[in-house]
Parts: sequence; structure tokens; C-alpha cells
Amino acid sequence: MQTDHFTKDVIRTVNKTLEPNEHLTNAALGLTGEAGEVAEIVKKAMFQGHSLNRDKIAEELGDVMFYVAYMVDTIGMTLDQIMSQNVTKRRNRYPDGFSVQKSVNRG
Repeated sequence: MQTDHFTKDVIRTVNKTLEPNEHLTNAALGLTGEAGEVAEIVKKAMFQGHSLNRDKIAEELGDVMFYVAYMVDTIGMTLDQIMSQNVTKRRNRYPDGFSVQKSVNRG
């Protein structure tokens, strides 16, 4: 699925009665909540004897992506723009790939 199609489908399902600042808050809180659900699955598998449920992780990552796309649209950008900016940042930070030295000495 292309990112613009995904975002359009996300926006189709958000609460249209919210004010602009409420959309930002809703997206931010949704994002942190869903990321927390991913972390909870991993925590239970790593420290509480649960089996790692990859299907549940994938489901929750879909919810994370929903809120990422929602927030990106709310700030007037596209997923492609955000991804491009992130690639540029990482290539500047780690031009030859990750290194512990560059990570420690980022400044």
C-alpha cells in the first residue's frame, strides 16, 4: 500500500468533530498509547514468560502507523516527507552506517 493511500484511509476514520489542536492531542496520545502496547507485548515475552506473539505485535504496529499518519497529516506534512527527512538525518549522523563511537560522541 502506498503511504498516501494509507493516510487517506486513516483520515477517513478520524473524528471530524475535533478542533485542530484536539486532533494533535488525540494523535499524540494515541501514538504513545499504541507504542506502549507494543512495549507491553515485548516486556511480557522477555520478562514474564509469555510467548512472543508476532501477530499481536504486527496488529499494534498497524495502530502505531495509524496514529503516525494521523499526526503527520495534522501537522500538514506527508509520510513521504517525514521518511525523507529521517533518512537525511540518519545519513548525516551515520554516513558509513551505525557506529558506537559516533553514537556516543553525537554531541
